[in-house]
Amino acid sequence: MTDASAVIRSVNVSTSKSVPSDATAVGYPVGEKGAVPRQLGMSRSALADNGFEGKAGQTLVIPSGAGLLVAIGVGADDEIDANSLRRAAAAFARVASKHSRLATTLADAGGIDPEAAGSAVVEGVLLASYRYVGLKTGDDLGSKLTDLTIVSGGKRSAAVAKGAGVGHAIASAATFARELANTPPTHLNAVDIADQAVALADDAGLTVEVFNKDDLLAMGCGGMIGVNRGSTEPPRMVKLSYSPKGATKHLAMVGKGIMYDSGGISIKGGDAFHQVMKMDMSGAAAVLSAMSALKAVGCTTKVTAWLMCTDNMPSGSALKLGDVLTMRNGKTVEVLNTDAEGRLVLADGLSLAVEEEPDAIVDIATLTGAVLGALGPDIAGLLGTDQPFIDQVKASSDKVDEPVWQLPLEKKRYRKLLDSPYADMKNIGGPFAGTITASIFLSEFTGDVPYAHLDIAGPMKVDGDEGIYSKGATGFGTRLLIDLACNF
Repeated sequence: MTDASAVIRSVNVSTSKSVPSDATAVGYPVGEKGAVPRQLGMSRSALADNGFEGKAGQTLVIPSGAGLLVAIGVGADDEIDANSLRRAAAAFARVASKHSRLATTLADAGGIDPEAAGSAVVEGVLLASYRYVGLKTGDDLGSKLTDLTIVSGGKRSAAVAKGAGVGHAIASAATFARELANTPPTHLNAVDIADQAVALADDAGLTVEVFNKDDLLAMGCGGMIGVNRGSTEPPRMVKLSYSPKGATKHLAMVGKGIMYDSGGISIKGGDAFHQVMKMDMSGAAAVLSAMSALKAVGCTTKVTAWLMCTDNMPSGSALKLGDVLTMRNGKTVEVLNTDAEGRLVLADGLSLAVEEEPDAIVDIATLTGAVLGALGPDIAGLLGTDQPFIDQVKASSDKVDEPVWQLPLEKKRYRKLLDSPYADMKNIGGPFAGTITASIFLSEFTGDVPYAHLDIAGPMKVDGDEGIYSKGATGFGTRLLIDLACNF
């Protein structure tokens, strides 16, 4: 597997009180009102003559000697926050994408918290600079960025520098998640992602346990074994543990890792959505990548995570409709659609998480097409059993600008749709409210532990370069989970 995210991790991110002489593209923030940075060499009226008004998202490139200057619109003063700075930094990175040494004074725009500003600006530049290279051939591929300098003066500089370091770690994690989800399924199976987890564990301060098919059989993980039955590739469950000294709270994370989802014998159609089913492991990618950054960002919460990884394939040995599986917690499930497989593997992971007695559990999965119908491609569905914990997830979503919308987990109305005459429950609830019935199914495996579910089937990918995202997998949820763990 190639790793374009390694390029982002290797970018030299630094802070300075002045623009370095070797920077070939320098960005300066310009609001809708107020003074224009003198370094741009243009008055406000001259900028306006060139169609630039300082509105958020606008950029104007001004050639200057061997490099270029960039006016970066940041909008009205009262609208500037960390999220708008992140988006502004991304806009700067895009217009300066042919340059390797960038510098910007964006972190001092608006006077917001300097640490948050430093992190947001670095995230914006690095995330927008990511390009998946994969199996492409050629000499002019991937990101050109090698050096990024965040320019900040006065009393803010130390805090901006601290934030820049955090932002680098967060962006590296998110691009790692993108890299995993973009990789073709033949080049990243369940064994491969487990190997990735083992390889990064020491540097990330994690302990890792990898469970193979025999282990899963012995543990009674019927969901994992059932979904894997049709595949020639063996399954892997990966348990990651982060245990900082003095931790008083314990958060559990579970990620859906269907490395390729054909639908099983309920095979998917040959449509565009089927073509991106290598990304059906985006939940596991987000969890693994988030865990990889916790030490670097100074997280003080204990976090235990499970990656539930297998293919879902049709074959002579595949799971059949009407089969009944016994899950890790002993509940039995009648399978009436083998393309509703993510909830089966998550059920085992959630059951194991409950056994650890955490303070809360969050899972993340590309779970249902129904959530796309409800919320579209930009917003993740959020459901759960505990409103205070759900509110924490919402707060992290708002902070990192990964949007979610809470849907009701209506057990009283819809749990009956999962009733089965042959088992404790069915794995599907009919044609309506698919995201809700899937979440009700999952909640049957979380006991009394506060629980939140993120359905990221919509924002798992974008079809073109947009803001901080580059065409392909988005790594959505990685930054949210990092913030949730740090502030749990």
